[in-house]
Amino acid sequence: MKRKWGLSAAALLLTAAVILPGCANKEQAPKEALKSAAIKATTLKSYEMKSKLVINNLAIDAPANGESDGSTAQVLSMLKNADITIDGVYQADPMQTEMTMVLNLKGDMTMSFTIPMVITKEKVYFKIPSIPFLPLPETVVGKFVELDLKELAEQGGTEWNPGSLDTQKMQKLSNEVLNTLMGEYDDTTYFKNIKPKDAALPEGVEADQVVQFNVTNDNVKEALTILVNNALPKIIDIVSKPEYKDVLKIDDADMAKFKEELNSSDARAEFDKDLADLGKYLTINKFNLNTAINKDDFPVYQDLLMDIKVNDPDKGENVSLSLTASNQYSKINEKQTFTIGIPQGDDVITMDELQQEFGSIGSSY
Repeated sequence: MKRKWGLSAAALLLTAAVILPGCANKEQAPKEALKSAAIKATTLKSYEMKSKLVINNLAIDAPANGESDGSTAQVLSMLKNADITIDGVYQADPMQTEMTMVLNLKGDMTMSFTIPMVITKEKVYFKIPSIPFLPLPETVVGKFVELDLKELAEQGGTEWNPGSLDTQKMQKLSNEVLNTLMGEYDDTTYFKNIKPKDAALPEGVEADQVVQFNVTNDNVKEALTILVNNALPKIIDIVSKPEYKDVLKIDDADMAKFKEELNSSDARAEFDKDLADLGKYLTINKFNLNTAINKDDFPVYQDLLMDIKVNDPDKGENVSLSLTASNQYSKINEKQTFTIGIPQGDDVITMDELQQEFGSIGSSY
């Protein structure tokens, strides 16, 4: 069942590359519009963003004579209708990002908490929230924990590499991967234009073109075959390039082993068998990703609608998941305003100090 879950996930993850900032001329074909997106993404120097993820449904149907798991039921109750929102600001030079994440859990244990974060070239800061039912030391709640990326690398026995946060190089990598991936898929089968007035865009979002990428039960087997047999080998060659080593930190030996396993006869046979049985354990009710592009050829809004069911015939379990997600971009390449700023002074504690605070709480019991 583990590999079946993996194959089901791959059917969805193959769309990850199109969830990148995009652009398009309104006269372009849908696929060409998204391929142009990667090129335009390299000009993104700053922006504001608003993201939201809502879990509309999450359920596990087990046999009537099966044993019930109280903890699982409680988690499912909390996650159903839960939502996560992120408001953020980004600039490339000097590299600085700040975002505020708000998590709202529903069900029998309704709760909500907010986590502000700040990211610079060498450090990450996150604010410790007050979380209901979780006894955190009062001395740390509301403080920013400072993570020194250089120190963490050294503690982990690796050399600190500032290139791992090279956003320009990551954009170039995304460009190559996206162009390669999109080139393998048929325009009319997987992509289409939607009239902006029919795309349910939020108020204030103006778009000249909306492109939809979709995976259905009818094309999921073909999509996976194209991904594994055509696109994946080419993408592996791209990420193996020396120029991307400092960003991805991929070990040559691990990559060689992965290529060998991917091309082995056993792996091919296993993939073909799972693909043939795909309809038994995966149902895609809906999987659509829309990208809205404004008159300046920048993405201003994206939304994802996913409604799937994964079955385990051996156990008789059915997992249903339905969610919606969206990203909205504004103030593209404008001067940004950072409301949090770089935390400093008494508002900041180190990870060592945080561990000491928790240690003192534990020793008091």
